[in-house]
Amino acid sequence: MVTVDSLGRIVLPQSIRDRLGLTPGTEVTISEADGKMIIEPEVPPQQIIDRMEALIEEPETGRSGPVPRSDVSPIAKKHRDAIRRGAAQHTDDESAE
Repeated sequence: MVTVDSLGRIVLPQSIRDRLGLTPGTEVTISEADGKMIIEPEVPPQQIIDRMEALIEEPETGRSGPVPRSDVSPIAKKHRDAIRRGAAQHTDDESAE
């Protein structure tokens, strides 16, 4: 059982932190749904970019190899570039703190 202290803080059990890879400094989002608290780790922008790059490079249905970067849809490129700009801004903001 976890207790909320007078400042609203809780300590997540070590076993849960270990399973979820939560380390000191990990940012989380706390929301409420159906009367329950949901705590989710924020996804680092670089992880989003890495996943997006992997999706872009995955073979299309019926193709035998990865999609050449020149064949990537302009919409996918636009989204990738927007995420990169956001990640760069996020990194710049963190550096300024």
